[in-house]
Amino acid sequence: MGFDVGVVPFNPDGWGPPDAPAVPPLLPPGSGGGGASTAQPAHVPFAPFSRSEKVGRIADWTRHAAFSNQGKPRGDSTVFDFALDESSSALALASADDDSSFRLVDAKPPPRPKFGPRWRFHQRPQLPQRRDEESSVDIQPEWTMLEQIPFSTFSKLSFSVADPPDDLLVCGALEFYDRSFDRLNPKNERRLERFKSRNFFKVTTTDDPVIRRLAADDKATVFATDAILAALMCAPRSVYSWDIVVQRVGNKLFLDKRDGSQLDLLTVNETASEPLPDAKEDINSPHSLAVEATYINQNFSQQVLVRDGNKLTFDEPNPFAADNEDVASVAYRYRRWKLDDDTYLIARCEVHAVSDVKGQRSFMTLNALNEFDPKYSGVDWRQKLETQRGAVLATELKNNANKLARWTAQALLASADLMKVGYVSRVHPRDHFNHVILGVFGYKPRDFAAQINLNTSNMWGIVKSIVDLCMKLGEGKYVLVKDPIKPQVRIYEVPADAFENDYVEEPLPEEEQVQPPAEDEVDETADIMDAAAEAEANAAAAAAPTSPAAEGGADAEKDASSPAS
Repeated sequence: MGFDVGVVPFNPDGWGPPDAPAVPPLLPPGSGGGGASTAQPAHVPFAPFSRSEKVGRIADWTRHAAFSNQGKPRGDSTVFDFALDESSSALALASADDDSSFRLVDAKPPPRPKFGPRWRFHQRPQLPQRRDEESSVDIQPEWTMLEQIPFSTFSKLSFSVADPPDDLLVCGALEFYDRSFDRLNPKNERRLERFKSRNFFKVTTTDDPVIRRLAADDKATVFATDAILAALMCAPRSVYSWDIVVQRVGNKLFLDKRDGSQLDLLTVNETASEPLPDAKEDINSPHSLAVEATYINQNFSQQVLVRDGNKLTFDEPNPFAADNEDVASVAYRYRRWKLDDDTYLIARCEVHAVSDVKGQRSFMTLNALNEFDPKYSGVDWRQKLETQRGAVLATELKNNANKLARWTAQALLASADLMKVGYVSRVHPRDHFNHVILGVFGYKPRDFAAQINLNTSNMWGIVKSIVDLCMKLGEGKYVLVKDPIKPQVRIYEVPADAFENDYVEEPLPEEEQVQPPAEDEVDETADIMDAAAEAEANAAAAAAPTSPAAEGGADAEKDASSPAS
């Protein structure tokens, strides 16, 4: 059985088909191949075409005719839009309006507008990512990445701990809060003073003598500070990179920070949508603002105290201060939480001041928000703080969500009764050395945590998951790094001497070291140098022109120098 493709016409006069073919190109079915016929092939639709008309699709291979309803072809489900074997489809297509018959190959619905009402109220807010893509620690090639934890897993964690925890020891001394600062307002501002003589301590976990003593007494298995725990608890709100050093020693776990770590500095506008200048020499760059905010925070915490020498002392003095040293007002509470039957956590928590109202003492933490340029935030504190305090706080919660959450977490860890937050602004937007206090407001930590949607069970769930993960690691040193771009943390295994002697050169072997000369060699070298200097002086004197004035000056110089010799 063969297939007759017909006769290909030949045009002897030129290119292309002849004007009138001598034989039909195809024979109609049933003709048996005999006889000429001018009938067109059956079941082949014909549609008029002009260059000015819109061209529809020829075939859509993403559709299949098998899905048509009861064997009847549908225009939206067949491979060919206009015909299969029904001449009526071709006639309908030919007579249809051009615009109504035109369809794109991609039949997907158009995307919904990005700023529609549903998008505005139902999309979860996304934190901006850091622009400089700078990690807080240089990742070395010899480090081994062990885990990569996205922040999306942290939001599902939950764990409850006993409240209040066990207070093992309280050290330091607290000064009393000056309640006159509660009456400050932008019209009655006060200049921020500088306290250069007072010492502030940012001691890491393993350098704390009290924690070392508690670890030696086997009081717990996990040790940290409130700043380190707060960084972990509020990790999903962070944008900038940070790192925590994890040391596994025996059955104990120490969470440390490096010297000069980012945890010692307060970020500014970390979660703001408007980027800050990237140049480090700019006074509004992230690093410059972090240094300025830390400086403001320290001075503010000491200025709002009653400096009359009256202090509230505790079990032991400040463990980091020397005798008769002027130290900042701070009390360290060493507290223990039970994570499970075999795991206890001890953390050093800080409170900064005490208030005595009607015989009832209240412990408080002292922190300060700083305004550097109203153009970045869009809210001028001097105009809005007194009349629209809620709008100012809402703007700060948007721009500094991570910093405020950390302060709240630290206040909850220390069981502080109040959080005092000061609003400090520059005297002039271009002057980052002089500041004024525009107001001080107090918040209860639990109420403030609920206001900023900070869930304590989720906070402890994050800490518990990180501790469980690190307890499964072998003995050694590790570092937990927040990725500067993606919302995730990574755990690296690092050498035991990492972060200790980063810039110390290794000493040369003793045989290669330059030995100091012997005493006799020193005397001999001195005599040789004296003789050479004397010969050089004699040669200069011989070359000088001889005149009475010169000879007189030379004699006078010789007489003056003779007693010394």
